[in-house]
Amino acid sequence: MVLSKLAEDVSNTTVATIKGADDVLSALRGAVKNQVTGTFKDVTDIASSSLEGVADVVHGGVAAANKVGVSLTGAVKDTVASAVLAVSETGGNVMTAASRAARGAVLGVAEVGGDVANAAISAVEGAIESAGSVGASTMDAAREASLGAVKAADEISDEVGKTVRDALLTAASLPRDVVEKVVKGSEK
Repeated sequence: MVLSKLAEDVSNTTVATIKGADDVLSALRGAVKNQVTGTFKDVTDIASSSLEGVADVVHGGVAAANKVGVSLTGAVKDTVASAVLAVSETGGNVMTAASRAARGAVLGVAEVGGDVANAAISAVEGAIESAGSVGASTMDAAREASLGAVKAADEISDEVGKTVRDALLTAASLPRDVVEKVVKGSEK
């Protein structure tokens, strides 16, 4: 997997922003939020677009976190949450953002050789957390983020897809009934 041009730009900008920061995760959250907002020209862009850029921004944020040695588990959760919050604040579709952000997180972690199963769980947790904080349905966010994570894992390989499905099903922090429906509906 090669970083898209947008993901590469985000990664480079984010590394420059977070390198040497006292609180790297806070700096990462701010950088990702600014990148998501900046990716879309105005509120009408973000409200009407498919939000594909969100996946690239999260992918780039994860790559940047890896470059500066930040724990990928924490980085994934914070990056996904920041992306979803940025989309919400600009009037975009929170559920689409949750799905795209989880997809970007899984692809980003796979690219840097991290634990994709844990990344999927962290991505869904981040989506749930951010959805709850903006008054959106946490169950819908869990469903959409799980779906985004599973689809990304399937893009990597059938084996990774199975690993992610198993991890999501066994994660105590996730709503099992919601995850089961996603997994059963997405099995190959």
